[in-house]
Amino acid sequence: MLTGIVLLLAGILIALYPPLLSIIVASVLIALGLLLAVSAWHHRRRRRGGDNPIIELILRY
Repeated sequence: MLTGIVLLLAGILIALYPPLLSIIVASVLIALGLLLAVSAWHHRRRRRGGDNPIIELILRY
């Protein structure tokens, strides 16, 4: 229900002030870009693992 109300209010605001649509789209694109960058950084960091193979062996088992 809350989501519907938010979407309704957003639709009314966009109808009253059309440049708001470009701000919303730009914000969503920026957020998605940041999410992809942080996700790639996190997966690269997790894949790299530790530097010491003995500690990796101990932690694995």
